[in-house]
Amino acid sequence: MDLLAKIAGGGALCALGYYLLCLWSALAVLRQKEPVATGPLPPVSLLKPLRGADPELDAALRGHCAQDYPQYEVLLGVSDLADPAVPVAEQLAREFPDRVRLLLCPEVLGANRKVSTLIQMLAQARHAHLLINDSDIRVPPDYLRRVFAHFEDPTVGMVTSLYRGRAAATLGSRLEALGISTDFIPGVLAARQLEGIRFGLGCTLAISRKALDAIGGLQPIVDYLADDYQLGYRVSKQGMRVALSTPVVETQVGAYSLAGFFEHQLRWARAVRHSRPASYFGMVLSFGQTWSLAALVLSRFAPWAWGLLGATVLLRWLMALVVGVGVLDDRQILRSFLLIPLRDFLSLLVWLGSYAGRRIHWRGDVFIVEKGKLRPA
Repeated sequence: MDLLAKIAGGGALCALGYYLLCLWSALAVLRQKEPVATGPLPPVSLLKPLRGADPELDAALRGHCAQDYPQYEVLLGVSDLADPAVPVAEQLAREFPDRVRLLLCPEVLGANRKVSTLIQMLAQARHAHLLINDSDIRVPPDYLRRVFAHFEDPTVGMVTSLYRGRAAATLGSRLEALGISTDFIPGVLAARQLEGIRFGLGCTLAISRKALDAIGGLQPIVDYLADDYQLGYRVSKQGMRVALSTPVVETQVGAYSLAGFFEHQLRWARAVRHSRPASYFGMVLSFGQTWSLAALVLSRFAPWAWGLLGATVLLRWLMALVVGVGVLDDRQILRSFLLIPLRDFLSLLVWLGSYAGRRIHWRGDVFIVEKGKLRPA
């Protein structure tokens, strides 16, 4: 029992080190000076594949159509004209006829339907710089200006950005949004501090055609689950830098039930596990509150274990505040703060569950994940 208590205590100490790394990484982002373009900004083609009418789709798309940016186009791609997103896209094309185009992309080029649509959209994009992001992302008016200022640095091949989730009223939605701000994004910042950004986040994937051509275009990733990760990883493998831009964008989190929350989290977890297997396995050492509680029980409530539990809870919640509120300006986590212990416990269950199978559910389809690639089940 003493040995098990010491092992659990060691796990809690590792988690404390991880929380300190996340805090250090967050402070580095807060100190970061954002580049300001000194020359002409490049014309941009903004590619947004659509499938289904997500909540507040019109508002999310409209923010991309009214950017403070000199020259850009917005391409909205669908695989079927019967898609519920089409009426929204058609209305925007009427309102912004010189900027917005609706494209039909009916071919299925691989298992990842989003990338399949993007490949067909890319053939009709007019400009040498591209920005891809998810349909439900909401952005500030200076979003493009701040993102593409990074390309004045010739070492930059791609730019990505941080995001926060706007929760619906359900418990599953609140847990998901809380996890984005206090679990996932801290991990992104820690990875940036240790090795630099070597991946992309689907909320912002800005890339030059030169960089895209260097990695063989989008076709090589058409069967991958984590297409955003693959895009950034392949750019970095070519010796180009993936920069982190400071505008924080927002995604609408679905009104998940607890079952829906677990299903979505498992898909996400299996995507990360297959993309970064070693880093993902190491995540087991980030569950500090679970390790410290185990140490407390196994040590028969020894004084040192009480101290370790207190330090773990304090540092875990401090990290959540600094990243969630300080970096992401996510004020809604203050209303969900007491859910952090529950969220951490469920994260451990999801981590374990990610190793229990390879099946995922994605927008009504079922796939098997094999070495990061999708195979229809």
